[in-house]
Amino acid sequence: MKIYYDNDADLNYLKGKKIAIIGYGIQGRGQSLCLRDSGLDVIVSEMEGTPNYEQAKKDGFTPVSAAEAARQADVIQILTQDHVQAKVYEEAIKPNLKKGKVLVFSHGFNIRFKQIKPSKNIDVIMIAPKGPGALVRRMYEEGKGVPCLLAIHQDASGNAKNIALAYAKGIKGTTAGVIETTFSEETETDLFGEQAVLCGGVSELIKAGFDTLIEAGYQPEIAYFEVLHELKLITDLIQERGISGMRRGVSNTACYGDLTRGPRIINQKTRKEMKKILKEIVKGKFAKEWIAENETGRKNFDRLMKEGDEHMIEKVGKDLRGMMPWMKKA
Repeated sequence: MKIYYDNDADLNYLKGKKIAIIGYGIQGRGQSLCLRDSGLDVIVSEMEGTPNYEQAKKDGFTPVSAAEAARQADVIQILTQDHVQAKVYEEAIKPNLKKGKVLVFSHGFNIRFKQIKPSKNIDVIMIAPKGPGALVRRMYEEGKGVPCLLAIHQDASGNAKNIALAYAKGIKGTTAGVIETTFSEETETDLFGEQAVLCGGVSELIKAGFDTLIEAGYQPEIAYFEVLHELKLITDLIQERGISGMRRGVSNTACYGDLTRGPRIINQKTRKEMKKILKEIVKGKFAKEWIAENETGRKNFDRLMKEGDEHMIEKVGKDLRGMMPWMKKA
């Protein structure tokens, strides 16, 4: 594994170049502000009339269209949502790409699954902070930085890695450490983590635990506290100390239950299904399904979201969070 730090990166590879950030959402805002504060020339693109457009103006930028930003810029970072990146690329960016320009991503989905096919005369790189844009910004302001992933898809200039490292340094990624990977590895592991563990796995596990307690006759409020509310305590411990550290940070009773009952929940059948999900990702089945879902009006997506919103845990949680003033800011 190769990790790069500040001494490996030189901001001069970006000096004299204009960087366009396409999409001023959470990640776009965080990266834009950090790059600008690092002394780099940044232009942002956002749709007029949106909250993000107004935020960009408040932050001292003059937002322009994606086409104009791409026309002006030497380095173009696409930070719109995955499912609209190909459309933005085809309509606004591709016509303004010239030899020598650099295309940047923070997630490899559209390159990995060939929704975007750049010409061979430009550099195509990825700098992916392993944290949300708000955290990228906060760590930058504290002088710490968020670890990043680096990948090179095309190196037309011969300097793609140097440019990528300079970009990472501009958001203080090299202060924390930049790990080299590939577009495929980043995309496939990211999708798998979201589906099998971080979002899909965790949310379904929470609901299953809640439903089990409710069906056994326990109060919904008590069930909510035990299977959802206290989850943050555990994930914070895991993030800070690792799994073994978490086990030493809870009671011996909880630790023994973890060690002996956890494998009964996440069993061989679960692991087999995880392998199936990973295979679907690698072979592009999930990508095709998600692209088709967006092209056909998101009916299945909207139905599933509505069903989730109507689950009892959501009403109970809303009521209980109303009793917790420290939650209101979030």
